[in-house]
Amino acid sequence: MSEARSGAGTSAPTVLRMILGRRLQEMRQGAGASLADAAKALRVTPLTIRRLEKAEVALKPLYVEKLLQTYGAGQQETEEFVALAEQANKPGWWHAYRDVLPNWFTAYVSLETGAGTLRTYEPHYVTGLLQTPAYARGVLGGGFPNGSDEELERRVGLRLRRQSLLERENAPTLWVVMEEAVLHRVVGGPEVMREQIDRLLEASELEHVSIDILPFAVGAHVGACAPFTYFRFEEPELPDVVYSEILSASMYLDERADVVAHLEAHNRMSLLTSTRDSTALLNRMRKEYS
Repeated sequence: MSEARSGAGTSAPTVLRMILGRRLQEMRQGAGASLADAAKALRVTPLTIRRLEKAEVALKPLYVEKLLQTYGAGQQETEEFVALAEQANKPGWWHAYRDVLPNWFTAYVSLETGAGTLRTYEPHYVTGLLQTPAYARGVLGGGFPNGSDEELERRVGLRLRRQSLLERENAPTLWVVMEEAVLHRVVGGPEVMREQIDRLLEASELEHVSIDILPFAVGAHVGACAPFTYFRFEEPELPDVVYSEILSASMYLDERADVVAHLEAHNRMSLLTSTRDSTALLNRMRKEYS
């Protein structure tokens, strides 16, 4: 999955499609078939098979059915798999925002929607999942200075729609590590910042949300770099994934060494503060904006 922003596709796969792609790979390997063997059965190139298994293209039902027959699957298993493939090919909810959703970010929203655990490090802004409408409007207005008012409101709507995952019955665990600098960067004015801090205090009371704020006093630390998000899924077929970005590029990383490095950095940063200290800092900053 590792790729730079410039290499992102136009349609991010749903998590279900990624799972089915992995299962196709496992079934092929279990049957002792090579990529070339599978490609020959479909009369396509081995690259096409690889892209199917990597969820880089839609799972065509006829392709899936033929592959499963080649791998020796039974009729019932084939029918169930094909039904799941048809379901996996349906566009995610974010497809409705494709007019304001950059192609390289659709994969992020897909991963975020399907993850069971999210760990994020934010050195600049409050993480999008916890932004208030006014704060989000200020951040997105600054990030897209040439956009129209209509586009801005669409982007804000997308950000707020993403936040609904924290309210669902099977909400993921969200663990945020932020720099104190985030609270000092005034977005939208004092009133907006006060409202945003209230939102963070409210969210920190949720059982599935943790917020750690690194005070300036901790000085240099291992994670003082670009923002990143770590995704872990409930499904064992899917590897952990890390998303990281800089001004001109973004990357999706699933190589174990890369993922472990970011996970360890997040763990180390969380040890530099405490929930009590983070809450105290939030309350202190709220008073300043009052």
